[in-house]
Amino acid sequence: MEQNFTKTAAYHTLGCKLNFAETSTIARNLTGAGYEKVSFDEKADVYVINTCSVTDNADRECKLHVKRAMKANPDGLVVVVGCYAQLKPEEISQIEGVDLVLGAKEKFNILSYLEDLKKSENQGIVHSCEIEETDFFIGSYSIGDRTRAFLKVQDGCDYKCTYCTIPLARGISRSDTIENVLKNAREISEKGIREIVLTGVNIGDYGKGEFGNKKHEHTFLDLITELDKVDGIERIRISSIEPNLLKDESIELVSKSRSFVPHFHIPLQSGSDELLKKMKRRYLTKLYTDRVAKIREVMPDAAIGVDVIVGFPGETEEHFLETYNFLNELPITYLHVFTYSERENTEAAQMDGVVPIPERKRRNKMLRILSEKKKMAFYQSQIGKTLPVLWEHENKDGYMYGFTENYVRVQKPFDAGSVNQIELVTLKHIKPDGTVDAEVSFDDFLAKI
Repeated sequence: MEQNFTKTAAYHTLGCKLNFAETSTIARNLTGAGYEKVSFDEKADVYVINTCSVTDNADRECKLHVKRAMKANPDGLVVVVGCYAQLKPEEISQIEGVDLVLGAKEKFNILSYLEDLKKSENQGIVHSCEIEETDFFIGSYSIGDRTRAFLKVQDGCDYKCTYCTIPLARGISRSDTIENVLKNAREISEKGIREIVLTGVNIGDYGKGEFGNKKHEHTFLDLITELDKVDGIERIRISSIEPNLLKDESIELVSKSRSFVPHFHIPLQSGSDELLKKMKRRYLTKLYTDRVAKIREVMPDAAIGVDVIVGFPGETEEHFLETYNFLNELPITYLHVFTYSERENTEAAQMDGVVPIPERKRRNKMLRILSEKKKMAFYQSQIGKTLPVLWEHENKDGYMYGFTENYVRVQKPFDAGSVNQIELVTLKHIKPDGTVDAEVSFDDFLAKI
């Protein structure tokens, strides 16, 4: 009797929400072709590692997860994709255990490369195009914890920031069509997902490349206007958006929206205009201040997150204190602090004024402490308020966790009936771990009995 053996595949994603969305799409393609998804530490026929070029230790992290795969199954095929795979394909192919390296254009065609792939004895096979050839869009979305999905609406970037390799890894700015974004949003809704997070490399540039050209047939405002009409999605969260592309009209729409939540993440990178010019950012601090002020005007309780880089070449102590004081005075909620690290083929890597590594780390620590103070002050301002929370599925030591619309992390005793539900809760007090204790509001309690 002929036996049918199911092939298995495991996946590991490094980096951003966009990578998670793309890994999920690759996984769905393999599942559709008969591959059963298993944990990365289980024995699998294929291991897919989706890499990032932004992290300081891209090479080390890639090697670490190749070793994990080889430990789980020495005969398993290891495929490396993602930004680091586009930038350094030959280096990755030399890592022991790697069988296939796919660049930005090839990663979504993984099935065609797997058909005849055999375990490598020397070095992996590389299929990687010139990044200029990556001028098409593949729609993607991921469903992580079953309560929210990351929906990719845009890819690539036309900006030339002097520290960044993303344009080299992902190509030109291009967008999904509004029709396809809405189709994916409806698919997500039909799966019972309550929250969508919009992702991309430069989502404020949405519309460019939507129909294969550089024109903007639609804008980011058009996109969020249409998404706000999709039934079944209670929450839509905008991920990182450039301050020069976050227009007042978009802020106004979010403030009056049915589904968009009051949460913005706006990269700053430096509070020094001199450094912003060296970075080739497309705004100065005045514009950034205006954007934050506009959000606070129409959404006083909105969460505002900020990306900032410390240790950029030429950043003196005066420049750093300029950034520190600028952030200290801004009514923001939290910081994502990045320590500058040199990247090959970037302008910044050739600049004078290199900041010593220990000094970069000191500045990073100072801003992380500031971030914690900002977050705690914001959380404190929300204590006593009654806000809707979307509960996640994890049961951690008898507690469950979720986020308010304005990104306050809350907890309550675990209740299986609350998983993936939105409940009104009253924020009681801040716990030592920085989470807010919540109590289901009396009205919500009565509605359920």
